[in-house]
Amino acid sequence: MKHLQLLVLLILTVSCSGTKHITQTAPKETSKGKTNDSVIIQTKTVKDNPEIITAENNKPEVQVPSIASETVETEAFNHILWHELLQKHVSNKGHVNYKAFKANRNDLQKYILLLSENLPNKIWSKEDKLAYWINAYNAMTVDLITRHYPIKSIKDIKKPWDQRFWKLGNKWYNLNEIEHDILRQMDEPRIHFAIVCASFSCPKLQNEAFTASNIETQLTHATKGFLSDSERNSISENSLELSKIFQWFAKDFIQEGSLIDFLNQYSDIKISDSAKKRFRDYNWDLNE
Repeated sequence: MKHLQLLVLLILTVSCSGTKHITQTAPKETSKGKTNDSVIIQTKTVKDNPEIITAENNKPEVQVPSIASETVETEAFNHILWHELLQKHVSNKGHVNYKAFKANRNDLQKYILLLSENLPNKIWSKEDKLAYWINAYNAMTVDLITRHYPIKSIKDIKKPWDQRFWKLGNKWYNLNEIEHDILRQMDEPRIHFAIVCASFSCPKLQNEAFTASNIETQLTHATKGFLSDSERNSISENSLELSKIFQWFAKDFIQEGSLIDFLNQYSDIKISDSAKKRFRDYNWDLNE
């Protein structure tokens, strides 16, 4: 009898021990939480596999790319203030609301002041310099008009391209200097379709600022848009009616071939080398 009791006690001890072991290795999970061990295991698993469900919300964890781990292009200067002004006061077709620009002239002056305090230096890329000087030229042209508005034409202003209203760094600049001594010396003929003389026949003022990271796309877009604009140019295979821009700055467009070679890079129509050309009269009315 005594031996039988000992045997029963031994069986009960082994049974209880086995049940306890199973409970510890596989704890019951609830929607309100898990044990510390379970959370640690879950966190490690999610780190290794982002598709694993998290304990908190039962949704896949989103992996956010680290900026430090990617190649990020940086701009030497932020043109966001000019971009915002263009978005507000310039239509998609390039019509400029000079009255509204004049009412918001303080913001325009703030942008020009920022340009003054951040003059390009030797370490700036060509793309940064192009974006800076194109935006500067256009902002100063708008500023020139708002100083005299209302007027019908930029030519109502005495020597408009020689006026030195703008100090950048320690030097006073005029529009002629920026166009001819800076931009045209950068061997980029497409600048002629990006800078704007506030007139109907000139290329349209884009309603976005030029930026270093997008300058190539923006210059190509501006060039193609100008060539395809039937109010500024008329192009067919054997006949060309071109803006006088192509006459005034002829040498800028023949750096790597003929004018026809340049046009064929951006025209939707294949132009014959023997196409006849003439130049249209220029309309200096404001681009309102």
